[in-house]
Amino acid sequence: MPRLARWFIKAGLLYFALAVVAGVLIQARTEIDLPSWAGTLNPVYVHLLTVGWITQLIFGVAYWMFPKFSKEHPRGSEKLGWATFILLNIGLILRIICEPRVALRSEPDLGWLLAASAVLQTVAGWLFVLNTWLRVKER
Repeated sequence: MPRLARWFIKAGLLYFALAVVAGVLIQARTEIDLPSWAGTLNPVYVHLLTVGWITQLIFGVAYWMFPKFSKEHPRGSEKLGWATFILLNIGLILRIICEPRVALRSEPDLGWLLAASAVLQTVAGWLFVLNTWLRVKER
């Protein structure tokens, strides 16, 4: 398995574990007295599951298993692959950190970081498509 595929898949597993914790905290806040920030975890939970777990697992398996691009570059551009991984994770980490703080304090200074996280994740998605598109071909 290529190193980049392992990084995608392991990061996805880590985000899945974090999503489970966030889900438990979301459910537990109604049963026990948790701090007010626990009520702001719904968007974080959704992003951990969809972008952190599902998307990274898909990207990792696709990078690993899709048909070879060429003999010289079997998985397309490795640089684009790593750029995808880095941008996706920076964007997701920004979202995880900023989303609860913006919801709690309505800090306008952090709103631009949420926008930046969305842009980073979008660019990562386009880089993945760009790097993978030509690998999807007829036999």
